[in-house]
Amino acid sequence: MNFTNHSDLEGCHAFLGASKYHWINYSEDKLVESYRKHLATLQGTIMHEFAASCIKLGQKLEPKPKTLNMYVNDAIGFKMTPEQILYYSDNCFGTADAICFRKNQLRIHDLKTGDIPAHIEQLEVYAALFCLEYDFKPADIEMELRIYQFNEIQIKNPTVEDIVPIMDKIKTFDKLIDRIKEEEL
Repeated sequence: MNFTNHSDLEGCHAFLGASKYHWINYSEDKLVESYRKHLATLQGTIMHEFAASCIKLGQKLEPKPKTLNMYVNDAIGFKMTPEQILYYSDNCFGTADAICFRKNQLRIHDLKTGDIPAHIEQLEVYAALFCLEYDFKPADIEMELRIYQFNEIQIKNPTVEDIVPIMDKIKTFDKLIDRIKEEEL
């Protein structure tokens, strides 16, 4: 049999695809809800790409108390780097939405576009990754973490007691995962 060539779809996944088969048990209402969440996720990705482009270009947005505008304008004002990967190992890394380190102060900002309230722990993990990757002790630097969501800014200045346990857990769990990988070989 000569199968139809769908090379343009390689690596893609349909919303109603076989690998996400749970939809076969959905009601129409559940499908609509799930698809709307999917669209919101796609919109969030587009907004993050737009924000990163604005920051890279230094293109401020109208100064309004709106999540995206505040996030972009603050990141530009603080001369932040958008979409920066923070790497500890292949087992533990992440991408900070916007980050800078100047005058011994680490600043990490996160843009949240969804309806689920964000948690500062994500930014604390980024701070821990920064300290691990660049060999800084949390006690030796100042930190400000910001979440931009619901047209508000949530700010936290984490302490050594917040960040060091995360750094320790990253190191411990990384070694554990490496051991498991070795056993699997």
